Amino acid sequence: MLRARAPASDDSGRDVPADPALTESEDELLFRALVLGGRDYLHKTGHRKVLLGLSGGIDSAVTCALAVAALGPENVLGVAMPGKYSSDHALADADDLAKRLGIRCITVPIAPPFDGLRESIDPALASIDERALGSALPDIAEENLQSRTRGTILMALSNRTGALLLTTGNKSELAVGYCTLYGDMNGGLSLLSDVPKLRVYALARWMNAHPAEAGFATPPIPISTIEKPPSAELAPDQRDDDSLPPYDVLDEIVDRYVERKQAVASIVRETGFDRDLVARITRLIDINEYKRKQTPVGIKVTTVAFGTGRRVPIAQRWRSG
Repeated sequence: MLRARAPASDDSGRDVPADPALTESEDELLFRALVLGGRDYLHKTGHRKVLLGLSGGIDSAVTCALAVAALGPENVLGVAMPGKYSSDHALADADDLAKRLGIRCITVPIAPPFDGLRESIDPALASIDERALGSALPDIAEENLQSRTRGTILMALSNRTGALLLTTGNKSELAVGYCTLYGDMNGGLSLLSDVPKLRVYALARWMNAHPAEAGFATPPIPISTIEKPPSAELAPDQRDDDSLPPYDVLDEIVDRYVERKQAVASIVRETGFDRDLVARITRLIDINEYKRKQTPVGIKVTTVAFGTGRRVPIAQRWRSG
């Protein structure tokens, strides 16, 4: 943590403004950069209001807090969309977040539209000798359909209200494709697309520790949102670490491969991580470029952001050694 310094003086003895890079912590600098970037983008594109899905998870909570800091609570609408695999605390945490931030939050269950889609899709699957949705788990098609149902609801609300839909995915998940095209990737702006998962948690803790500095009356992020294991809640008892390594490992690999441009062998040598794990994660980063080409624009806060900051082909046969 960087410590605050007294204002410097020039040769005439007059006080000059302190350099924020010397007086503010990295978490505060990141918070202010994301708020400024989001506010600037929205104002310049003519958007005065935003909406976003509130899952009770850390990414949507931090995105919502940033939006409130940028636009004010009266200009942010939260949408809770419980499904059959949603935990009880997901809805409670979303409601708690909305109360802390002073925003309006509406609830739109996804069961009716999801069941309607199944009624059309299951017969189509049977006609081509494929099993019905959810007949055996895990079922990626069923998981993605839940996400796309939510994405459709959010886009309809955005179209009707004129509020810009904010996407809530972070850099770690975007790197390995842990996101759904036309589902949770729907939106017009992504505030966290260049923020690794562990930094999202750090942002939440900083805002809670310094609510007044962040412009909040009370700590904005529910403690249960910070402490519970991250999960997409698209399958029974699902957790992110069922399919991904711990985020301290994943973030380190993403940082070295994407930002430092290190090869697999260098990452393994310098970190001691398992070679097969590093190869699998870097492979996921490579093959999910097609998803990132279709993701909303984001705020650049690292040395290399996905998009124009990392121009790689979607289809390639080269592999890092």
